[in-house]
Amino acid sequence: MQKITPSRFRLAVQVLFALFCVFVGVRFAAFLAWAGGRSEVYVARPGAVEGFLPISALLGLRQWLATGQWDRVHPAGLTILLALLAMAFLFRKGFCGYVCPVGLLSSLLERLGRRFGLGGTPPRKVDLALTGLKYVGLGFFLFTVFFGMDLRSVQAFLNARYNMVADARMLRFFTDPSGLSVAVIGALAVLSVLVRNFWCRYLCPYGALLGLFSWFGPTAVVRDEAACVHCGRCTRGCPAGIEVESKRAVRTPECVGCAECVGNCPVDGCLTVRVAGRMRLPWWATGAGAAAVLLLFWAWAEATGHWDAGLPPAMLKRLYAILPG
Repeated sequence: MQKITPSRFRLAVQVLFALFCVFVGVRFAAFLAWAGGRSEVYVARPGAVEGFLPISALLGLRQWLATGQWDRVHPAGLTILLALLAMAFLFRKGFCGYVCPVGLLSSLLERLGRRFGLGGTPPRKVDLALTGLKYVGLGFFLFTVFFGMDLRSVQAFLNARYNMVADARMLRFFTDPSGLSVAVIGALAVLSVLVRNFWCRYLCPYGALLGLFSWFGPTAVVRDEAACVHCGRCTRGCPAGIEVESKRAVRTPECVGCAECVGNCPVDGCLTVRVAGRMRLPWWATGAGAAAVLLLFWAWAEATGHWDAGLPPAMLKRLYAILPG
């Protein structure tokens, strides 16, 4: 029987969440087939599909903070956003490391690159400059949502038909991508083989936001400097390319909480996952904790009416029947 390592554990959790995303996509496609009159079988619209609408969720967060009113159009989207922020604070960027399907693809491409001796990182100055791109993107979205739009504009967008059927548009992006989309995705895939986690590392504004929350969180990998033999295996094994062997505690916003550095370390107890630098956790706690946070928020939302929009099926059918081009 193979030993359960951080790398295998992470891959197993990622695959489970990816399969769940496929299940949600299939259910949503079946719902759209019913709404469009292509099927007589009614399938309830899955609320989890709203996890693919981060901009709408961010606008819903703005409205909630300003008025206390929960978004009624995509309530699950706001729930998921708050869950991911809590997850990032408590368990590093657990969403990026364990939940995000793009993170899984990026991880697989990174492993492919390593197999062919690729998947490196640019020189430090170039790396830092490129890393700044996702924070520029994040700054643009945050400024637009919280300062560039007044509350009336935010609410108008949230209640507009364009936003109401944004999930259907997102599914169409995956099922019927344009030539440009295929070319861009292909280029990103190639770059992710050549440069370790190119999209996540340099371009994802969602990851940048979660990274900032994780920066202030209590959980981190801590290195025992006296026990460290400076073999460099932790740094070479880190999917984010963090120089673990040079840090007392890994608090960088790039850490996804995967604990692969812990699994690669040959010295027992040299690298440990700790809370506030004191209480020791098992290496799998970040992944299990990230999944638990998501499940707890879902259970709360289901119990309190913050998951499904609650619109009658007939109204949903009229809403989704004819999608704008």
